[in-house]
Amino acid sequence: MIKSKIEWCDSTFNPVTGCLHDCPYCYARGTATRFKGCDLSPDGKSPDRTVYLRERLQVTSRGGIVRNASYPFGFAPTFHEYRLDDPKTKGFGKTIFVCSMADLFGEWVPDEWIEKVFEACKAAAGHRYLFLTKNPGRYLELGKAGKLPKGDEFWYGTTTTAPDTPAFFSEEHNTFVSVEPLLAPFTAPEPGGIAEVTDWAIIGAETGNHKNKVVPKREWVQAIVDAYHAAGKPVFMKDSLIPVWGEELITEFPWG
Repeated sequence: MIKSKIEWCDSTFNPVTGCLHDCPYCYARGTATRFKGCDLSPDGKSPDRTVYLRERLQVTSRGGIVRNASYPFGFAPTFHEYRLDDPKTKGFGKTIFVCSMADLFGEWVPDEWIEKVFEACKAAAGHRYLFLTKNPGRYLELGKAGKLPKGDEFWYGTTTTAPDTPAFFSEEHNTFVSVEPLLAPFTAPEPGGIAEVTDWAIIGAETGNHKNKVVPKREWVQAIVDAYHAAGKPVFMKDSLIPVWGEELITEFPWG
């Protein structure tokens, strides 16, 4: 677990890293690739696409310096079993983004990995755990199987970059959407819309300087704010929206 620069959480916890989504705006892939520990590593395309590590790997630089390999196989999906105790040993009372460097609920992730992460979270009381996925159907599958934890400390988010992106909602779980990056205009509040069925919205603009970068318009952001506030729900704007919205960002949380 490390202190995070992500505005809506205090720390990140990455017992699983890597992802097989191919999002052009992904920041995590570049980070993992830059700090890759092994030149001969799974590329995510072979039949054995995942890696299970029971112990931390170290690498030696050309200068003879030994260091821990945070992402030993780059962005290949990797389970770091040795990190499971981090919530118990590295601080309490934090809002934790679980698997900021992965999609824990991607189709390639074994149920066993997810269940072990949930158990690690349950074993470390005093935290608030936030999950985020581009594959919300996995939440539904786990919920139907009785494997999706309930309670105030568990929050399940869906990345929704456009209004037609499916999102997870549940009367038995805390849910939110992360509209980041905001790539298309959302509509005004509507009955039964996403703001009425989820508990919180995080909004952010696309970052970086890659080709075809989308710069959202203020009215796109305003429509989301209006929808959630009309439903009595909070909204959190990331700093990336300052050029669009201005310095007075809305930074509301659904907990006290």
